[in-house]
Amino acid sequence: MLNLSCQRIGRRNFLRLGALGGACMPGLLEARTLLSQNPKLVKDRAVIFLFMHGGPSQFETFDPKMDAPAEIRSMTGEIPTRLPGITFGSTFEKLARLNDKFSIVRSFSTQSGSHDARPLVDPKHSSGAHIGSHYAHVAGTSHPQTGIPRNVILYPRAVEDSAMPAIMKLGKFNATGPLGTANEPFAPSGEGGLKEDLKIRLEVSRLTDRKHLLGAVDQWKKTVDRLGEGSGLDHFHGQAFDTLLAGVADAFEITKEDPKWIERYDTSKLIDVTKISKRWNNHERYRDHVNSLGKLLLLARRLAERGSGFISVTTNFVWDMHADKNNATMTEGMDYVGKPFDHAVSVLIQDLEARGLQDKVLLVCCGEMGRGPRINKKGGRDHWAGSSPLLIYGGGLKMGQVIGTSDRNGEQPEDIPVYVPDLYATIMDRLLDLGAVRSTAGIPAEVSQVLHSGKPIPGLS
Repeated sequence: MLNLSCQRIGRRNFLRLGALGGACMPGLLEARTLLSQNPKLVKDRAVIFLFMHGGPSQFETFDPKMDAPAEIRSMTGEIPTRLPGITFGSTFEKLARLNDKFSIVRSFSTQSGSHDARPLVDPKHSSGAHIGSHYAHVAGTSHPQTGIPRNVILYPRAVEDSAMPAIMKLGKFNATGPLGTANEPFAPSGEGGLKEDLKIRLEVSRLTDRKHLLGAVDQWKKTVDRLGEGSGLDHFHGQAFDTLLAGVADAFEITKEDPKWIERYDTSKLIDVTKISKRWNNHERYRDHVNSLGKLLLLARRLAERGSGFISVTTNFVWDMHADKNNATMTEGMDYVGKPFDHAVSVLIQDLEARGLQDKVLLVCCGEMGRGPRINKKGGRDHWAGSSPLLIYGGGLKMGQVIGTSDRNGEQPEDIPVYVPDLYATIMDRLLDLGAVRSTAGIPAEVSQVLHSGKPIPGLS
């Protein structure tokens, strides 16, 4: 298996090419072969999974419970939405004006109160592999026409040079479990586990220099030949790099967007990051969230348009609002974290609508857990497994709904319970023709479990 990896794309100095197939040439050929045998296997859709790492509160987001006792109900109050009788936490002013465009699930539970990458990587329901890796195993690690990585993960460093590194000890986002490293999510920021024993380092200024580019490939070829793994390289040399030059690199460059949209997505101007309290050890993560979230979602949209099928986005561990030495109180934390989320997600939805992509792109927003129904003594909320917020937009599903309810105190689903396998089934039903998958030979049992162990969320189809 061949792995190519280079440094960051775009604003950094190098272009990382590792996921032009996870194992570039094999990935491209595998996808083309599989899809030529069953062209209806993969639908022309993409998922943007915005992972709210740290565990967002259900009360201060989409289920305020203002009729509950003071120690339970939303600390930020509530705000009416476009749907009669439905309110959100008051931080979500922009989303409240758009909620006829998306749906909320108030009966969702990850059934875990631990910090990890669940449900993106669930030790039980996804065999410890990233859900996008299951998709890539079926769809191919690269798009067969464009060569763009099918499975991508975006951390703040993908758009902000000065951002903190991704936190892997509280969730190994690049885990592939039994599926192998070829299916690992591609991280354009360079944060991941793809092997770096084979490298092509290309200065961005020389990307259009065909002679220099092919010279770099020739150097790589000599390395491969020494290892005895050169079969198929001529085909890669002649076609995969043509594909790269035709647009893969361009997909990762948000500065080529219309400046008006770059400005609209920008969340860095919402909050003066110099005023984020340094009493919280997590203050640098709050800064990164404010500075990067909008640009990350803009980049995600560009990738979805160009053939990536599963794009994960995380700003890393900012929703953990215990009000302890590390994390802010609920009210202060929702200013740092909730306001950029409200703005960026609203702009993404408006952008997708304006481009006619509301049926092609499915947006999923959730975290690894929810927050405790009772406010702690310091003004925060602690870990909670029983209930967690979930937002779903697009993908050809029915929008403008609230699915299910939680009980009086927001502790557990009261009706229409939705769990991680059901979320997986909803996602995969949008991305793949599951009937065609069932008739396709060679699908591993672990992948079949993800595809078929749950049921799509009722009311959305």
